[in-house]
Amino acid sequence: MIQSLNDSILMTHSSDHPIPPPAHSIKVLIAAYSRLALWTAPAWFTDRLRTDFPQLNITQITSGDRLSQELSDATVLFGGSFGPEDLREVKQLRWIHSPAAAVHDLLFPELVNSEIILTNTRDVHGVVVAEQVMAMMFALARRIPESVRFQLKRTWGQPILSEEHRIPQELGDATLGLVGLGSIGRNVASRASAIGMKIIAVREHADRPKPEHVDEVLPTSQLNKLLSRSDYVVLSPPVTPATRGMIGRAQLAAMKKDGYLINVGRGPLVDEAALIEALRSRQIAGAALDVFDQEPLPPESPLWDLENLLITPHTGGMTGKMWERHYALFADNLRRFLSGRRLLAVVDKHAGY
Repeated sequence: MIQSLNDSILMTHSSDHPIPPPAHSIKVLIAAYSRLALWTAPAWFTDRLRTDFPQLNITQITSGDRLSQELSDATVLFGGSFGPEDLREVKQLRWIHSPAAAVHDLLFPELVNSEIILTNTRDVHGVVVAEQVMAMMFALARRIPESVRFQLKRTWGQPILSEEHRIPQELGDATLGLVGLGSIGRNVASRASAIGMKIIAVREHADRPKPEHVDEVLPTSQLNKLLSRSDYVVLSPPVTPATRGMIGRAQLAAMKKDGYLINVGRGPLVDEAALIEALRSRQIAGAALDVFDQEPLPPESPLWDLENLLITPHTGGMTGKMWERHYALFADNLRRFLSGRRLLAVVDKHAGY
């Protein structure tokens, strides 16, 4: 069971300011593994940690076979595979660092109500996903998917793309609506502002200072107002009870007929059935999705057949520099943990982000 605050490893009153145990007793478990090699922590990641932190016990596993066994005496976990059954086994776990930005799968009641600190990688992926968003907007505006289809058919598509409803558009004078002003939203705003887009946003705390590059911030109660004014709507909020299914039939009906929806957050943010209807009926001009309710997207999904939908297979966060960024953040936070300083990218477990 998790030790209480009276045990030998204590926390300060602020849960993101840990008082660490003696370094020689700290075990750091690297348990970032996946069916995709890119999402599995490379061997050099652990080797570098051992070099930079020789006083610590650094252990890596590449599958879930030994997870429960290795967790039993771990102080720090780098990984996203963790459930209520694992929590019952730990004895001195004080900090979980998720290699993903989305942590909704980790926010089960027992962990939320525990003293364990949770951090995520929102700043690791924000820059890269913002580039994905920009690529998607340019592709939609300049009709790149249509041109690729013409290429595959050896068809010169210029006459078709000169039709009124197919003419390529400019982004420079378009309005961008951001739903979510975390790392992704702020990075999108800076890039979109540089090409002259007008940027409006909705967020839960609209009274907070307006972020740089954002022209207007609305409360979440005015989501439909943002949708009605935006040429491009980008979704990147965390998945919480308030944001699940936040884009449904009513919201799609509020969008411009020539507007586009882009989702790089998580699949549950959008009612996929409602989106399919809206795209088939041309209620909105189109959409670009990097995330889906079910991943991998099943071959039988009707989404594949929609010509006004751009699909990318959850590659928004992928980059050859990803693990270098992971290392920089985690090593910085590990030094902070060892010295009892405030950790970076701490998740408010009760708020969900």
